[in-house]
Amino acid sequence: MLEWTRWLAVSFIVVLLDQASKLQIVHALTEQGEVVLAPVFSLVLFYNEGAAFSFLNDAGGWQRGFFMLIAAAASVLILYLLKKHRGEILYSFALSLILGGALGNLLDRIRIGHVVDFMDFHIAHHHFPAFNLADSAITLGAALLILESMRKGKS
Repeated sequence: MLEWTRWLAVSFIVVLLDQASKLQIVHALTEQGEVVLAPVFSLVLFYNEGAAFSFLNDAGGWQRGFFMLIAAAASVLILYLLKKHRGEILYSFALSLILGGALGNLLDRIRIGHVVDFMDFHIAHHHFPAFNLADSAITLGAALLILESMRKGKS
């Protein structure tokens, strides 16, 4: 049982850090505000009604329920996989990061109707779409799953 709760704790920490960072940004910045931290990185406040990289951000509102359904279904599947593979450390850690990220963004959609994004990488006037800690956890988790599959493929 310890292995199962360990992975849920990782997901819970991701959700806590994600929600705390978003709350801080919403209180510190206005939607037009920007805090330049480096020549290529700024903190901004962006409300994203779409998915990753603002996909379907301007789709008219139907996407909120759609992305909530996807996040909920993915979370249930991940919980099943975590329980089934709880002894596989890298695989379970990756899944727990993805679960925490999915739940962090799902909480935003439930509470405020959109996701708060705030990290902005840019070169001159070319900006990578803004993202948040939940997105970062999902991306890291996906990268670790790829690494794990490549590692298992060599065995």
